[in-house]
Amino acid sequence: VRSQLPHQLPPIPRSRGGPNSRVKSTMSPPLAAKNAVPKLRYLSAWFCPYAHRATIALEHHAGLVDYEWVEALGWEQREDDKNVTGTGKEWWYHWKADELKRVNPSALVPTLIPVDKDGKANEERSVYESLITIDYVDAIANPTDEKLRLVPADPYLSAKCRYWADKVNRECCSPYYGVLVRTDEQERKENFDKLVTGLKAFSREMEKNGDARGFLGGGRLSNTDVALMPWAFRYYIFEHYRGYTIPVDEPELHAYKEWFDFVFSLESVKRTLPDKDKYLEHIGKYADSSARSKVANAVRRGVAAHEIEDDKDTY
Repeated sequence: VRSQLPHQLPPIPRSRGGPNSRVKSTMSPPLAAKNAVPKLRYLSAWFCPYAHRATIALEHHAGLVDYEWVEALGWEQREDDKNVTGTGKEWWYHWKADELKRVNPSALVPTLIPVDKDGKANEERSVYESLITIDYVDAIANPTDEKLRLVPADPYLSAKCRYWADKVNRECCSPYYGVLVRTDEQERKENFDKLVTGLKAFSREMEKNGDARGFLGGGRLSNTDVALMPWAFRYYIFEHYRGYTIPVDEPELHAYKEWFDFVFSLESVKRTLPDKDKYLEHIGKYADSSARSKVANAVRRGVAAHEIEDDKDTY
């Protein structure tokens, strides 16, 4: 029995907390009767691609890690009486669960809190930052099969994957928000072109493997794959809001297209994917520049999404 994720439920209420904001994993790990598996409280948000990274890692290691999903971040409509967004429209403001604000100094998702054998959350050992959560989940899952590891045991491959995870984060994920939040058409196009250039570099690197069934080839997932997948899935929104499409038919992106088809055919990945229509409606807040979040504020002031600063981008 796999977990039922929040995006597979009716729309999440916008009220803070309450039983409807928590979805507990119902997985029955095959080894649960013999070996206790690590347990986590997973502070997340169904729409957030950064959190999606942690979700993919958790579902990849289903049976080796158990978790309780806590919907800890949402949107609330408020009057834009000071015209902060520059759109003259109402803007949307994050609400954040008290637990999230307590355990993460930046109050961002994903945040993972280990739970001890007595069911008590150890908030002092919370883990956050999306790329770090991938590695953390992989470490506590500790699969015996090397092909199931998202961070390879081989030091060279581990270093390579960490380098490329950071690279795709900067070049293929951050520009996504520049395409949406920036209001100048030339700036939007520059961000889109930068994103496509990043995808071509990723594609060229995979060509060295001889196949693109995962960044390392051979049908194996790595933290590099998980770093990119949430945004790759969401690129479809560009055509709707900006008229742009990823040119997957270009020879330089053939490996990327093979990779895309492979990773999104995996059952452990498919069950993490948000509803496309629901997400398309959600991301409209960014597309009309009315969104108020740390990422949107950072892009609005002219820096990349990965360059957010708490003191400058708090809302």
